[in-house]
Amino acid sequence: MTDILVAPRDQLETRTFAALQAAGADEASARAATRAMLHASRLGIDSHGVRLASHYADVLQSGRVNPTPKMETRRTASGSAVLDADNGLGHAAAYAAMELACNMARESGVAAVGVVNSSHFGAAGAYALAGAEAGLITISMSNTDSIVALHGGAERFHGTNPIAVAAPVPDQRPWLLDMATSSIPFNRVLLYKTLGRGLPEGVAADPSGQPTLDPSLVEMLIPLGGTDFGFKGAALAGMVTLFSAVLTGSTLDHEMIRMAETHDFETPRRIGHFCLAVDPDRFAGRALYDEAMTRYLAALRASGAGEGKNVMAPGDREWAVEAERQRTGIPVDRDTAQFLGLNT
Repeated sequence: MTDILVAPRDQLETRTFAALQAAGADEASARAATRAMLHASRLGIDSHGVRLASHYADVLQSGRVNPTPKMETRRTASGSAVLDADNGLGHAAAYAAMELACNMARESGVAAVGVVNSSHFGAAGAYALAGAEAGLITISMSNTDSIVALHGGAERFHGTNPIAVAAPVPDQRPWLLDMATSSIPFNRVLLYKTLGRGLPEGVAADPSGQPTLDPSLVEMLIPLGGTDFGFKGAALAGMVTLFSAVLTGSTLDHEMIRMAETHDFETPRRIGHFCLAVDPDRFAGRALYDEAMTRYLAALRASGAGEGKNVMAPGDREWAVEAERQRTGIPVDRDTAQFLGLNT
């Protein structure tokens, strides 16, 4: 048995969807979660890819997540709305919220949707990308349970609190930024632990708050910017909490049940998300936007690079990984392969 199995996308999609349905998820929830996880696995964001399928199955079966949610939307103004996820899988809620935000933005220019009573939604970039593919500039974010120390802190406070921004580019894949406000996502710590790999320097700390390279000793993550400039990541994490939790009335990071808390897999976590959509047609206009975006990215990619380096626009690395994995298959860790019934 090897540590990594490489599987084709179609097989992973079929097995992941079947596993979620077997855990009780209705078709819409299972398809949305599968779509989001495959997005991450295709683009090389393995920490948020199909390896999360077993966790979602656990929380569906335990009662923490509602397998058959009845989502409700309340329009609050011409450019704002609130979507109640009914404690279902966060992926379905986030895709629905982004679609709603885009539809409203086509009318009002800018629109935002807050999501309440939701759960973990995986890679934020999946939803921003969906909006960009619909022709709008979009932002997706979510607060999460406390796992990241404050700058200079020695205990958990913020979640990894991801931010994703995407923008359409004519005749090219979208400009796509997808980042955690911690140095790395906690799911990457778990992935490195599964793979038996050491962590990079300056991304995580042990229970005393001291940096560690051993994923089995990690008690908290260090904010984006590391030990010297972590105040930047900590402030960005707070911004995500402001929009996703404070603005929507959802659970604050430090008050939220931990995602991996095995002693309580029954109580909903009531996570908040926030989606924003901007229609370029309502600002510079589509023609000028398209021309400027094309010219900007051409200049960026032609910019001089350091020796042995290359410059890339946000998303370029992910599109290259996606193309490679389309040819060679998607790597899956041993535990996930076993859960999905893949040949190991």
